[in-house]
Amino acid sequence: MRRVSIFGATGSIGQNTIDLIARDPDAYDVVALSGGANIAQLAQDARRLGADVAVTAFPEKLYDLRAALAGSGVEAAAGPVALVEAAARPADWVMSSIVGAAGLAPGLEALKQGATLALANKETLVCAGPLVLETAQAHGARLLPVDSEHSAVFQALVGEDMAALERIVITASGGAFRDWPLEDLETATAEQAARHPNWTMGQRITIDSASMFNKAMEVIETKEFFGIEPDRIEVIVHPESMVHALVGFRDGALMAHLGAPDMRHAIGYALHWPERRELPVARLDLAVLGQLNFRAPDEARYPALRLARHVMARGGLSGAVFNAAKERALDHFIAGRIGFLDMARLVEAVLDRFESDPGLIDARLTLDTVTQTDHLARQRVDEAMAKRAG
Repeated sequence: MRRVSIFGATGSIGQNTIDLIARDPDAYDVVALSGGANIAQLAQDARRLGADVAVTAFPEKLYDLRAALAGSGVEAAAGPVALVEAAARPADWVMSSIVGAAGLAPGLEALKQGATLALANKETLVCAGPLVLETAQAHGARLLPVDSEHSAVFQALVGEDMAALERIVITASGGAFRDWPLEDLETATAEQAARHPNWTMGQRITIDSASMFNKAMEVIETKEFFGIEPDRIEVIVHPESMVHALVGFRDGALMAHLGAPDMRHAIGYALHWPERRELPVARLDLAVLGQLNFRAPDEARYPALRLARHVMARGGLSGAVFNAAKERALDHFIAGRIGFLDMARLVEAVLDRFESDPGLIDARLTLDTVTQTDHLARQRVDEAMAKRAG
């Protein structure tokens, strides 16, 4: 039996992972599950899978979790320290799908145990790519991508000579506002941004899709994961969301990965790698699909893409600044305190402020410096907001 842990078990990636594991329960020994405030779901899954421990990120929810697990034999724990301790429990395969920078510490701990880390947490590589890759190498651990775009690239590169790689093209749906007049974006609301034309996702990730901050993060991830120069990474808007990525080679060939928009494909590929096993996903009927459309992204509509290229050029802790500022700006947009396009303006202003102090942005990359930078960047977003209000 393979020992597996799932961090972020109550989110969409975690639930899809559990769906696959529950179809063959005798093949897996579930070590740890973690979740947030959805205690009922976390406890239900921990009982069903016979997990050793269930961890909620919120210490104030520990009593509720213990009550929900009473008599099950599943240990209950809570808080950031408990998450890291759970990640230190021996496992063969670990899903990292905690949302936000909070996923970095348990992910690093899992790598220190030599586990295969299935990475669905964008922030891990954006904030600390070199640190994560060094940790994996030092402990003989392996990283496998779970984002559909990076999984697609990974699959297209199987058996290929990396020296022949010319470019990577990742696709973007374009989000809720892909067909809106540009001038209307200033007054777009969080409710409107959260209506994705293709996918059913959480509010925050759907808004990130509308602003294309999620794609900006994926561009940075692509650089870190595949070691490719930023100028060889392209983004293309593909409204149908059927082509997840394309890989171009020096002979002019393009390898495209197509599939129905179902995250169980990328999860299942990482779960069963290096085998390719049958998965319960829809099969594409190209005749029914009819056509695929592509168009270049407009950086006036999606300034996050320009900021991502700036972050890759700057290096250091700029990825941690970018992510934290983005997350806090999104908080203010959801609260109705700023407009849709103000999110990118805030992120750029905070990046500029950090870059005026090279001692901060060029500090040594460690978990502590990433954490400190994350806190400071959020604080500086709030300071910028206070100046706007003042």
